[in-house]
Amino acid sequence: MVKDETRVVLTKPMSLDDDSNVYQAPNLVSRIFSLFKNIRPGSDLTNFQLPPLFNLPKSHLQCFGETVYAVKKDMLKMCNNGDNSVERFISVVAWSISTTRPAIFGVAPFNPILGETHHVSTGSLNLLLEQVSHHPPVSALHATDEKENIEMIWCQNPVPKFYGTKVEAEIKGKKVLKLENHGETYVMNSPKMSIRFLPPGAEWVGNVKIQCQETGLEAELCFLSNSFFGRRGPHSIKGKIYQSNSSSNTLYEVYGHWNSIVTAKDTSNGKESVIYNAKEVLTGLKSPVVKDPQGIWESESTAVWSEVSEGIMSKNWEKAREAKKLVEEKQRDLKREMISNGENWISKHFIVSCNKDGIWDCSPILKFVPPAPIVVPL
Repeated sequence: MVKDETRVVLTKPMSLDDDSNVYQAPNLVSRIFSLFKNIRPGSDLTNFQLPPLFNLPKSHLQCFGETVYAVKKDMLKMCNNGDNSVERFISVVAWSISTTRPAIFGVAPFNPILGETHHVSTGSLNLLLEQVSHHPPVSALHATDEKENIEMIWCQNPVPKFYGTKVEAEIKGKKVLKLENHGETYVMNSPKMSIRFLPPGAEWVGNVKIQCQETGLEAELCFLSNSFFGRRGPHSIKGKIYQSNSSSNTLYEVYGHWNSIVTAKDTSNGKESVIYNAKEVLTGLKSPVVKDPQGIWESESTAVWSEVSEGIMSKNWEKAREAKKLVEEKQRDLKREMISNGENWISKHFIVSCNKDGIWDCSPILKFVPPAPIVVPL
């Protein structure tokens, strides 16, 4: 018996050349104030549900995957092709910066449902994401490139909090990049997302540390907020690369803007070089396409939220609201059933654990991610 095709809605990846008004409802700022007027400062917004008026037509799980597969330039291949450990480390720093994507003020992706997946391929890189926990929200990513002998494991747990004039989301969890040809493993964290109400804006802030235990190289990057007096522009980044046994001995100074040009300066001779050009990586991005309709799972993110996404894209808010309600009701039914049966959710694709400090770890079950039914054209 032939399986019926699962319906999906594929949307354009978030990029530097997006029209920020495409998905925004009218009177957005006043709507946002009315949304948060009864929430106390310091409140955890993890369980807060946005109406479709404030949603992008895609899930957070899809946005998470896009930070890796939605690129015009193959940054991971550049990491692998470095002639020496320092060149590779600098390329990894640039790749880490490339996973920082523009945010649109006033709209956010859907909160993924438990067990939701996103399976995409681009070139020889295959990615599989799964929502392994709903409360708290934890997303796991596994990506492998057998041709380049690269593996990536990334566990992400966003914790948004309301602070009166802004919402700030700490992105807990670590991303691990393995360049197996060189026996090198890189571990790094993510910056925070800060959403200001006055003046309206969204930006990445905070510190990122990148480490390679095998080579002893480390980097510290600081994503800076816009200066109140305008002395520092938005999207600024600065940092340094050094040997782990001597943080005071800086090998390279890193500075620029993550949405345009980032430069590294060799402190031994003063030579400067561009290590990241956002325009080359994050503009003109291609939308994914369905290559194998029969291979799409019912848990696929672009299928779970297809009707909601359609409603948002057509600005049919009633359709979007009713479709979103159905998705959320199924989630609540699943939770009630699990509680009634005394069961805990078991991930299909990851071995999941959480330590006493609330740090989540997600280990993939399969060594290699299989090719996906959804692909990003090269």
